[in-house]
Amino acid sequence: MFSDRVQIHVKAGRGGDGGLSFRREKYVPKGGPDGGDGGDGGEVVLIADPDLRDLSPLDSRRRIAAAKGGNGRGTRKHGARGESVEVHVPVGTQVFEESDLLADLAHPHARVVVAAGGRGGRGNARFASSTHQVPRFAEVGLPGEDRDVELRLKLLADAALVGLPNAGKSSLLARISNARPKVAEYPFTTLQPVLGVVEAPDGRQLIVADVPGLIEGASQGLGLGHEFLAHLERARTLVHVIDASSPPEPQWQTIDAELAEYGSGLDELPQIVVLNKIDIAPDPQFGIDDPRILDVCALSCATGAGLDVFRNALFQLVPEPAAPESEEDAEVADFLVYRPKAKARRWSLMRTEDGYRVVGPPPGEAELERALREAGARRGMTVEVGTGSYEFIP
Repeated sequence: MFSDRVQIHVKAGRGGDGGLSFRREKYVPKGGPDGGDGGDGGEVVLIADPDLRDLSPLDSRRRIAAAKGGNGRGTRKHGARGESVEVHVPVGTQVFEESDLLADLAHPHARVVVAAGGRGGRGNARFASSTHQVPRFAEVGLPGEDRDVELRLKLLADAALVGLPNAGKSSLLARISNARPKVAEYPFTTLQPVLGVVEAPDGRQLIVADVPGLIEGASQGLGLGHEFLAHLERARTLVHVIDASSPPEPQWQTIDAELAEYGSGLDELPQIVVLNKIDIAPDPQFGIDDPRILDVCALSCATGAGLDVFRNALFQLVPEPAAPESEEDAEVADFLVYRPKAKARRWSLMRTEDGYRVVGPPPGEAELERALREAGARRGMTVEVGTGSYEFIP
């Protein structure tokens, strides 16, 4: 089933702990510290994939976690970076956290990090100095970002079909493209968006989208089409399909008013008006003069009359998409909002031979307990805070 919204929980990998080790070799019984640094945690990355059409693959994958960084080891061996997770989503996917737009993946292969991995801890070799030659502690890796995000898809189409239910949009798409939408003689046959590829003799292709029919009040949530109005926002041209067997002007005005009420510039897009069902009404008239209307095409999806003229008009009137300035630009998310990050904590958690030590201004009890649990502290370990210490009891 078509899915254009999904909520997922993303969790980046925790940084690996720094190594707490001392050089111990034959003839070097008391060597210096040689613990390596922990590796950074893996990231969760979203990538815009032009081969995907909706978000349904994520319906059964609501929790996505990257791997933890490797711990540092002796002989100054650094831990490996945690393996990142790449999640492929359709082009046109927007990423929201609550009501904040984080990223808009509007180009193929655009990518954005939605959860950054935690920094790896420093090994005890990093703390050796002329005054402190035997540091018996190493830094614990920091946790990775952990958040809930909502993915919303806005289809990318060259042209989008709009109109009242049963105007013939699905029949038109089936006639001019490779799409095979459900077609029947009753309203709301189309229950989800359908994409079709229209090919010209010279090899050029256009993506045409069919969304559920709109009714009066759709912008306020009535009917089925209101859920999919967002998919019209990125179309470069609207194809307004009208049933010519009924007065066409009121039909056009009804849909145009809903587009204006919805906003987002839908009422400013150029339009091609299609008067369908000329097999029933052979000589339809359309009396609206509007600068947004590029052409008026009369045709019949039932008999095929006028379809070639309409198809040619599509390729002549739909503008070419704006190409990215460079391949490098195409790989960057089209729109990013970076919210101010929380201040880095002013204290560090160190692993000692007997437990853990807090360096810097001590945090609150709840924050410290959470950090100790995440670091893997076990019952009975010694936790040093300032000049005192206590036994960890989770």
